[in-house]
Amino acid sequence: MTDCIFCKIINREIPSYPVYEDDEVYAFLDITQTTKGHTLVIPKKHVVDLFEYDDILASSLFSRIPKIARGLEQAFPEMKGLNLINNNKELAYQTVFHSHIHLIPRYSTEDDFSITFKNNAENYTTEKMAEVANSIKEAIENGK
Repeated sequence: MTDCIFCKIINREIPSYPVYEDDEVYAFLDITQTTKGHTLVIPKKHVVDLFEYDDILASSLFSRIPKIARGLEQAFPEMKGLNLINNNKELAYQTVFHSHIHLIPRYSTEDDFSITFKNNAENYTTEKMAEVANSIKEAIENGK
């Protein structure tokens, strides 16, 4: 895609700081560096989000993530954890519409990065949980 910043990075039209590359995947430092080593892992094939992945692309991309994560851990022994984040669609805070996975090293609770999950368990009865699970299961079975 001609106006995609990540496609331009892959094609070397825009500079980046690569940490990993093969025929299908490109990983490079995020310019925001939310924490030291914040890395983006992207497919070289332009896909907007996770909903456009086929099984082969998903396998290609996600199978590389542990290797890159271990590289971060070895490069930064002071790292205490890692957040793996993938935002899909604008409502979910996707801002670059070329699918990408964030690997965000965590060094302490003071590193100014947080995610909050609200506990809505009280709003879901056993019956409601079963209904939600069955809806998803049926969609998966009837989908691609």
